[in-house]
Amino acid sequence: MATPKKLLVIDVAALGWNLVKDLPEFRSATTFFPAVTSVFQAGFRTAADAGQHGLVANGLFFKDLRKVLFWEQSAALVEGPRIWDQFRAKGGTVGMMFWQQSMGEPVDLVVTPAPIHKHSGGMIQACYTQPASLEQRLTEAVGRPFNLMNYWGPLANHKSSDWIVDATCAVLGMPDLAPDLLLTYIPHLDYDLQRFGPNSAAARKALDLLLGYLTRLKAACSENGYDWLIVGDYAIEPVQRGAIFPNRALRDAGLFQVRDIRKMDYTDFFTSTAFAVVDHQIAHVYCRDSAATTKAADVLSKLPGVAEVLTREYQKNRGLLHPRSGELLIVAEPGAWFAYPWFEKSHAPDYASHVDIHNKPGYDPCELFFGWPPLSVSFDTRKIHGSHGSTAPGYEIAWSTSLPLDSQPASAMDLARLTRAWLDAR
Repeated sequence: MATPKKLLVIDVAALGWNLVKDLPEFRSATTFFPAVTSVFQAGFRTAADAGQHGLVANGLFFKDLRKVLFWEQSAALVEGPRIWDQFRAKGGTVGMMFWQQSMGEPVDLVVTPAPIHKHSGGMIQACYTQPASLEQRLTEAVGRPFNLMNYWGPLANHKSSDWIVDATCAVLGMPDLAPDLLLTYIPHLDYDLQRFGPNSAAARKALDLLLGYLTRLKAACSENGYDWLIVGDYAIEPVQRGAIFPNRALRDAGLFQVRDIRKMDYTDFFTSTAFAVVDHQIAHVYCRDSAATTKAADVLSKLPGVAEVLTREYQKNRGLLHPRSGELLIVAEPGAWFAYPWFEKSHAPDYASHVDIHNKPGYDPCELFFGWPPLSVSFDTRKIHGSHGSTAPGYEIAWSTSLPLDSQPASAMDLARLTRAWLDAR
């Protein structure tokens, strides 16, 4: 058995302490706020809060473009030094597999989905890899190319994790490419917890699959001289009430404006004076001026299911304030979540009935279900049974590691700093 000289960090989507508290291997910790994917992954790689690294949600409003963009992949969106900077300066190597905002990151290995959307419709499935030859090597090692349909949408399932785990094990065993620090991702637990809730039979089955994946990865670490750190990015809590529609409330108040295009209601962010970019249980609300901010705060504070309406001053005190932050940040009550639509189904924009994570100016978990007509996605928000983002008490993340510990980390920030200390000591 090789002596561990390297480290594998495994980010497990939706690995909450509530799922594994009876397993002695795991410990609990608080996570970054807001508790969504991009915030966690940016926070971990920088050991900083959202107010410092600037990834304030999975979707960002670019004020100069007057446009919302979700799931943008440029590493330049993550501001600040990385926990591995000193390590790389001393000659250490770093790899990222399926982490958000990894394209253009100055590391030694990158693997991330990057399909080509064809002008005539449809797409060419592909991964972006550095080095470029790695995509073919992984396809051959796994025995099939990565299928984006299993990664998100109505067909999202454990097959995405199958491929990523196989590919991660393959990279660990490549003498010419295996990095000293490798960050990877296991996504599938998230899908069925959102679909059916964290207490469902589907969730238990997904957890059993996860534990099998982790056993495989730990064995691969042992074989190839790696320590490991397993960490959840957020915990999913059960949805116990209907979805909340902040943009409908803002539209009714005359703040959110639309363009009527062939009886379809498209956004008009050029004339809207307030709108919400929703992301699970939180939403950044962007307001044109102080009058709009005051009116939006009043409207949203009265909306059933809204627990908090946080001003920029409050965000500053919490270390969350950044130029990309909304003038307001709203947080859902426990068991509630925010849906993005400002429209009724009869006036939905064309993209609303499709898996279209970039055009929708808000996160849409209904994309996990088929709708009607065939090949469309559901509009029925009642199908969602799990959500996350608010860091409600009782929904901490779970973690486990083979690293020797002088003290027990209590937060995701502690785990990021632990990783940086391990790297700096190499």
